[in-house]
Amino acid sequence: MQGAIARVCMVVAAAILNHPLLFPQENTTLPEQDEELMARMREHEERLEMEQAKLEKELSQLDSKQEETGSDEGYSWYFWSAVSFVIFFAIEMSRVDPADTEIRPVEEEDVMSESGSISPRTMALDKDILRNFCDKCTYSSGHENWRVREFVEGFADDLLESLRSMCDREADMEVGDFVGIGSMFESWTVCKPLMCDLIVPFSPPDPHSFQYHLWCSPSSDLPPDMQGCGKIKVTRFGETEEGCLCGSANLGEDMLCLLHSRNDATKVSHTPDELLCSKNTHFLAKDQVMRWFQISVTKAWGCISHKYDFEVTFRKLDAAGALKIRFRSGKVIVLNIIPVVQLDDTDAYFVSHFPSDCDSCPDPYWHLSLAVYERNLLKYFAKCLPQNSCHLHCIQIVTFLHRKQSGLTGKSALTSYHLKTALLHLLLSKRTSAWGAESLELRLQDVLSFLQRSLYEKRLHHALIGNCKVPEEVQVPEIIRKAEPINLFRPLVLQRELYAATVRHFQEMLRNATVLIQEYTPYLSNGGLRHSPDESL
Repeated sequence: MQGAIARVCMVVAAAILNHPLLFPQENTTLPEQDEELMARMREHEERLEMEQAKLEKELSQLDSKQEETGSDEGYSWYFWSAVSFVIFFAIEMSRVDPADTEIRPVEEEDVMSESGSISPRTMALDKDILRNFCDKCTYSSGHENWRVREFVEGFADDLLESLRSMCDREADMEVGDFVGIGSMFESWTVCKPLMCDLIVPFSPPDPHSFQYHLWCSPSSDLPPDMQGCGKIKVTRFGETEEGCLCGSANLGEDMLCLLHSRNDATKVSHTPDELLCSKNTHFLAKDQVMRWFQISVTKAWGCISHKYDFEVTFRKLDAAGALKIRFRSGKVIVLNIIPVVQLDDTDAYFVSHFPSDCDSCPDPYWHLSLAVYERNLLKYFAKCLPQNSCHLHCIQIVTFLHRKQSGLTGKSALTSYHLKTALLHLLLSKRTSAWGAESLELRLQDVLSFLQRSLYEKRLHHALIGNCKVPEEVQVPEIIRKAEPINLFRPLVLQRELYAATVRHFQEMLRNATVLIQEYTPYLSNGGLRHSPDESL
């Protein structure tokens, strides 16, 4: 009797160990999973079958011996067998690499519990319609985007040169050359009017300089809700926190400070306000910077406007360089020229504001942008992925759906930067061969599933900060690479109404996805695709 009970227990245990929820099969949950992971799963299964056969053999031998031994000894054996089984189970579970399951598509049982929610895996995405959509996106960008970039770069050069010509080099901020960032310079823009984002670094006049206080510095005193930010202090060359020694000591008439000449004070005596600092502090203020930059851009445009046959206006009063260029033909180009401060000699920049920001952090905190490294990471993958890979088409489609849904139901906390972050995480996690053009449907589902899971967990980590998967070739600064990961969805944790609205937005986007794509890529009677030059995304 005891032997029969033991056999039943071991069979149940083996069934639990082989349950697909613990060890998912290739054809049930994870399409196109890594071969290495599948090999490990097969090894697990073979090992479990061997252990099951071994245990059944030992049980049968025990039944024959149990009649000769006492029942107490048999029960003792059952107890220690159960303990061994628990230990074996714990060892097997711990041997599964967490990195293999860190990023996986959302399955039907994982979807958000809100009524009516759907999973990206259940979306009916026609491959031909997706391909035609991507062909249209490629057609538009190939015929227009490069001309827009060329025009914007030439116009920005002229505008900034005009701005520099009006500056006093000994008293005014020094403006550097612009750097193009964002979708237009990463070749995945789909939205019209076409938008270009340029960052313009500036630095204080001599002998002043900037000192940086990052949130991830060992001595940081920034509050927890300012992760990813920093403060910028304006200091004078050679001064410590308390100032130069010559200002607090009597050096005598025959002694000179090697850092400051006798007439230095009258030559560069700037007040904190003149150096764009917050009131009664030496920390750089975003409000002051944006006011200075907007006035400077306005004056610079006034000097060169006679050379151009178009109209330039400010789109937002609280964004320094948010410009709209309107031609006589009615065509519009949106241009964001954003003043930034470069972090030492890196490609990281403290940004006064982001074009998509609804609520900017208060002074004197500045967001740290790694947009240049993100652009370099996409360039890195472009060299590694298959020819005509589908990764940019994925972000184009998701961005298009998000923009269209925002037009229907209003804005949400979800931004195009969140969408790009999801794509970068998947690019860093999946093998490069999985991004072929023929895998567009699967990879699109992966991006949407990753976003759905991130919303469900209210957690979307920055793709570069604290991520050891980023290739060394991208050259992310060590202090950023070793920092603790930052949750971009932290506002959703703190604001329940905002979270609920964002979830509804995403669910509606999934429901409308097929219809929106079909309406944008209509078939002609001969099977071709109509390209309307006036139609905008």
